[in-house]
Amino acid sequence: MNPTMKSVAVRLSGLSKRFGEVIAVDNVDLEIADGEFFAMLGPSGSGKTTVLRMIAGFERPDSGRIELAGKDVTDQPPFLRDVNTVFQDYALFPHMSVLANIEYGLMVKGVGRDERVARAEKALERVRLSGLGGRKPSQLSGGQRQRIALARALVNEPKVLLLDEPLGALDLKLRQEMQVELKQLQREVGITFIFVTHDQEEALTMADRIAVFNRGRIEQMGNAVDVYEHPESEFVAGFVGTSNLLQSNVSKQITGKDGVFSIRPEKISIVAENSAPVPGQRRVRGTVSNAVYLGAATRITVDLETGGALVTLHHNDGGPLDLTVGSPIELAWDSAMEFQVT
Repeated sequence: MNPTMKSVAVRLSGLSKRFGEVIAVDNVDLEIADGEFFAMLGPSGSGKTTVLRMIAGFERPDSGRIELAGKDVTDQPPFLRDVNTVFQDYALFPHMSVLANIEYGLMVKGVGRDERVARAEKALERVRLSGLGGRKPSQLSGGQRQRIALARALVNEPKVLLLDEPLGALDLKLRQEMQVELKQLQREVGITFIFVTHDQEEALTMADRIAVFNRGRIEQMGNAVDVYEHPESEFVAGFVGTSNLLQSNVSKQITGKDGVFSIRPEKISIVAENSAPVPGQRRVRGTVSNAVYLGAATRITVDLETGGALVTLHHNDGGPLDLTVGSPIELAWDSAMEFQVT
């Protein structure tokens, strides 16, 4: 999705923030389109959560501007901004019923009781939890509490919904299920979602576009295919998914070029000994140093004759490979699948 093709929901211009001597956010420029599901991805301390908090109004930037739907809100307090935030811990009131939790924001705004109840029940229906309004949060599962937090945010009908790692407290299976549900919910309501995560699978699964943060800056921005298949830096190649990095001394021998090259494990195949070469194909020899059975695939680490090592992912659709540590092996990949990152 190209933000210039639709109205801009959020625009950040030269946004910076320090905490003492630490530069948390360093001159970030960003445009997010109306109705876009946008992910800010990065490790702890990369600046993504600080950017989210500045959009929400919980932190003030040291420099730069924040616009929501074309309006400068840099100096506005959180309650005057047309955004809502869903936190990782959900922040539900334990003494209130589910329905009262969802109604709370509307009550603060002075919305009448009948309208509050009607809108809260509609929000419950939207997150597929109709009939649970009378329960307390402690009577719900983790996934249900997460949906209640979403309903409480959506009932206020914000222009932008900010999500600060809301799936982080869930177990793996439930987290994967909620990724699909959250994306479907965003399509249904049609509002802008800005999602902060350190989990690359979450970002790749849900987002229309991803901004990869590192040391307070955006290292790369694009859709899931762009970021995964065409990493523009060594950091992105290593952080988003698993990637092999051929360092300069090794890559020169294999590719004939200087620089660091990235190759994804699933792009590398095991070839039969003495098989005919294919045009445009790289081939390297080595020995197996590790093989890990993962069920659907086997992850194999190979020490190369040229120095360095490569990891390949062999899909076990024909059964697992019978590999022993130290056995010789030959790997191959299409040279079009390698990308120079430095």
